[in-house]
Amino acid sequence: MTYSNITPAIFLSRPNRFIAKVSVGGKEETVHVKNTGRCRELLVPGCTVYLCRSDNPARKTAYDLIAVEKIRSGQEPLLINMDSQIPNDVAQEWLPLSGLFSQNARYHREHTHGNSRFDFYVEDGERKAFVEVKGCTLEQDGICSFPDAPTERGVKHIRELAAALEEGFECYVLFIVQMKGMRYLVPNDATHPEFGQALREAAKAGVKVLAAECEIHPDSISACGKIPVHLE
Repeated sequence: MTYSNITPAIFLSRPNRFIAKVSVGGKEETVHVKNTGRCRELLVPGCTVYLCRSDNPARKTAYDLIAVEKIRSGQEPLLINMDSQIPNDVAQEWLPLSGLFSQNARYHREHTHGNSRFDFYVEDGERKAFVEVKGCTLEQDGICSFPDAPTERGVKHIRELAAALEEGFECYVLFIVQMKGMRYLVPNDATHPEFGQALREAAKAGVKVLAAECEIHPDSISACGKIPVHLE
């Protein structure tokens, strides 16, 4: 996935979940943040962020904040895409190349089944599968984790994937890791132990849990390979 009209800026502050104050060429701008999560470890005053200029002149904010150089003690900054709307697009590009399904598989986005709307429904001959996608931006010491805030919706989806197994569907949870160079991914039990418990129970029932790291540039993001998921 590529973005156009990318501009670097310096992060100043975040008055609320939806907007941030940044400095663009020495001028203060209010920009839209494309991630309503807390992101406190990412959006640190003085860090470099990357903005995508909107082509809609009627918008209140001219830019979207899509990526950040995470400040790390004693290390080079880590470029992280923090656009929470992009992981499904990344997954759509990656899934046909992943080897999970044949070249004849058909992918349907936003498919409702039972009480949930799953990100992908896949038909591949006799195989029928659901894929739920989660974007991951939380990192510490080369280990990424999910979620960065409690997600009851995420727990609901995981449990309904496990229920769909009993109906004969294949089921997958796919974490799109919006950075590169991570050693592995773990559930963030400290933030939301219920999510970790639901994910482990689903995996034991047969839901396949995968993580794909991404090649990140200020103007692009693409999944480039799997990394391990540790559920122990």
